[in-house]
Amino acid sequence: MRAAAAATATAAALLAPGLKLCAGRARVSSSSSSSRLPLRRVAAMASAPNSSFRPEEARSPPALELPTPPLSKFKVALCQLSVTADKSRNIAHARAAIEKAASDGAKLVLLPEIWNGPYSNDSFPEYAEDIEAGGDAAPSFSMMSEVARSLQITLVGGSIAERSGNNLYNTCCVFGSDGQLKGKHRKIHLFDIDIPGKITFKESKTLTAGQSPTVVDTDVGRIGIGICYDIRFQELAMLYAARGAHLLCYPGAFNMTTGPLHWELLQRARAADNQLFVATCGPARDTSAGYVAWGHSTLVGPAISSSATSTPWRSLSAGRCPEAGFSVASLDAAVSL
Repeated sequence: MRAAAAATATAAALLAPGLKLCAGRARVSSSSSSSRLPLRRVAAMASAPNSSFRPEEARSPPALELPTPPLSKFKVALCQLSVTADKSRNIAHARAAIEKAASDGAKLVLLPEIWNGPYSNDSFPEYAEDIEAGGDAAPSFSMMSEVARSLQITLVGGSIAERSGNNLYNTCCVFGSDGQLKGKHRKIHLFDIDIPGKITFKESKTLTAGQSPTVVDTDVGRIGIGICYDIRFQELAMLYAARGAHLLCYPGAFNMTTGPLHWELLQRARAADNQLFVATCGPARDTSAGYVAWGHSTLVGPAISSSATSTPWRSLSAGRCPEAGFSVASLDAAVSL
């Protein structure tokens, strides 16, 4: 809880430099005496002729001019992959799904959280890759880079365990249509949960939390990246919206307890509150796994009435696939909000 409060306060401070942190809480600090004036007097000042009260100038720094998306409409593919203990199989399966999605016209493809191996503290060290080294030290990373280049798509590569020095991170890599790494997001809010009789899991046993928000300019627009539990924190989404993101992407492996409670609710909330698109992608559900994922990969629009979602085991367009599959939905950035 202390870590969550600190992350919330930090994001709030980034959005509003007038906030100072004090004992884990945010308090307003201002040298202006108007901050202590009664509300009635403030309202009177605002309505008075020739008033020096200019609330539009109160925001510091000023709002950024939002960029125009390079594509007003494009197809997004959410690859809801089945995950096994066979890393080579997982990599080949992911590549096949990406290629099929691209052949169906997708310009942006998303993969799930921890798609190259089981989601467990025992597996994170075993399946971790040295992204900086690349090559044989990072076969999942290398595959994603090569397939993004060959298919000329933007790829939000879900997440894999990343080894960097003595630390392990839950990391999402974003590749441009030239195959180059455009951005790398390390999960900021680690998932530690203990609900008696339901689920106990502590990512912090093996993983280290990331420290930085991630905004990436791509061929399909400006994207803000989070991983799974990052979606729980509205302040991060607000920061991305303030920095001009049109779309938020959250690879996430919600489980059978948190999934039905929060998965769709949080996506719709982030889209509606910030008036942008939210795309999530989770692994396919495997009831024999030690950690059972919720599935339901989803694209939500800012009007909240429009969304496309998958079933728990396979996505909407994957009826022909016995294991998992993908759904392709159109994202129209020119919609009237």
